[in-house]
Amino acid sequence: MANDDETDERGSAGSGATRGRPGRPKVGEETGPSRRRRIREAAVTVFASKGYHDARVSDIASEAGVAHGLVYHYFAGKEQLLQDVFRRTWLHIEQGLRTIEKGDGTAGEQLADIVRLLLGSYRMSPDLVRVVVLEVTRSGHLRAQVDEIAEAFKIIERIIEAGQTRGELRADISATLVSFVFWGAVDEVLTGWVFGTLPGTDEDVAKAEHAVVELVLNGLAPR
Repeated sequence: MANDDETDERGSAGSGATRGRPGRPKVGEETGPSRRRRIREAAVTVFASKGYHDARVSDIASEAGVAHGLVYHYFAGKEQLLQDVFRRTWLHIEQGLRTIEKGDGTAGEQLADIVRLLLGSYRMSPDLVRVVVLEVTRSGHLRAQVDEIAEAFKIIERIIEAGQTRGELRADISATLVSFVFWGAVDEVLTGWVFGTLPGTDEDVAKAEHAVVELVLNGLAPR
């Protein structure tokens, strides 16, 4: 079974005939990686609308516009699809966090950039955020991914520690505790958007970014 988008198609074009959705590559023109990506994107849509438990592989195949059996050519089932969605999403987040950490900004500027990265993800892909929040971070699925989630906390903690050492942030509170409080603030805003308890327009997202940055950084200002 192919596990990466970069893996070449292995001669099963006959089982993967698409249904010719507008804008899609024609049968015989679409590559294995693009089919795999299309199935993954369809899974996000279905998981977001129906929930992981109620989603069926046939629903995902229909949303992707591919034959039911083609889904199993690329994925063992919906659990592997969820794993793949999470792995790729979290890899993107970690890469963004590491880029921010390596930057030249102050700790406060870096934390502000992290808030914009994480909250801005909802503006870019609300379905994807809904799946990650509901089906991964707040469920029993993918417990094996805890180490990957913990790495994000470590990056934030290092940024905070560096800021404390340079005198940019108050040093009388544990950097570990601050990283959890910081992440919790961001996570709760995302959860509010996912559950509809907070308005989630573009303007609201911008206001939330500003509010979290102001509250966190004012609380962390040196005293």
